[in-house]
Amino acid sequence: MSSPTPDALLGPADIRELAAALGVRPTKQRGQNFVIDANTVRRIVRTAQVRPDDVVVEVGPGLGSLTLALLEVADRVTAVEIDDVLAAALPATIAARMPERADRFALVHTDAMHVTELPGPPPTALVANLPYNVAVPVLLHMLETFPSIERTLVMVQSEVADRLAAAPGSKVYGVPSVKANWYAEVKRAGAIGRNVFWPAPNVDSGLVALTRRTEPLKTTASRREVFAVIDAAFAQRRKTLRAALAGWAGSAAAAEAALVAAGVSPQARGEALTVEEFVRIAEHKADHNAEHEADPEKEDKEPGQQ
Repeated sequence: MSSPTPDALLGPADIRELAAALGVRPTKQRGQNFVIDANTVRRIVRTAQVRPDDVVVEVGPGLGSLTLALLEVADRVTAVEIDDVLAAALPATIAARMPERADRFALVHTDAMHVTELPGPPPTALVANLPYNVAVPVLLHMLETFPSIERTLVMVQSEVADRLAAAPGSKVYGVPSVKANWYAEVKRAGAIGRNVFWPAPNVDSGLVALTRRTEPLKTTASRREVFAVIDAAFAQRRKTLRAALAGWAGSAAAAEAALVAAGVSPQARGEALTVEEFVRIAEHKADHNAEHEADPEKEDKEPGQQ
């Protein structure tokens, strides 16, 4: 593999020049903040542990700062870009600055939330500076849609990074924490200063590393069923699970029955539970429903005696 030229990456002047030539003004609506520091994008690639045999998918490549740094190391890079102007310009930027790697780059011009397939070999890594307003849904969609993604490193708003990596019992532990944990081990992987972006955002940024579980969680419940419990538990996070899950289970008594059967205190709150405990609750609702379909006369007089 031939080495890229030393100045292949984009610096602050390059970014502003490209943006001016394209008539691009970063929009808050799409959460656009372009990274203008070559050292930062190289640090992201190192932290992501990108290898020469990796097929990397990048969401929201913008003007191509991180894309070029990924192409320096990975076997292939596929970028998913929703913006018409940025998507049209990116292949030319790659060809001009890293011509020897241009055949290793592919562009998918669409909304990442609608991506169901990618060109070329299955992706092994996801590395992205995610727009803050859609970071969590995009991350979860990509992990669900592409099970071949083993390692993920995303740059997100610092508060979102905290939520994604939070452990049970933390004040910021919630829906993103549990759902991300369904797919992967999640941890904070560093902080990013505001001055490496143009325009500089009003918030701090953080890196989150996700390593996909080598074995998916074993369960008779579907992902949809487990996620429904998680959503219900945190929709009213101040309430006990017996009360918070009443709507989901059909009644407070049915919620208590599922909780007791799952070995979870009905007085607990969602923020105290691991993803494995949410899985067990989902399984016991399924068991409970199956019993009642078999014997519709049976009542919930003895919660837990299933």
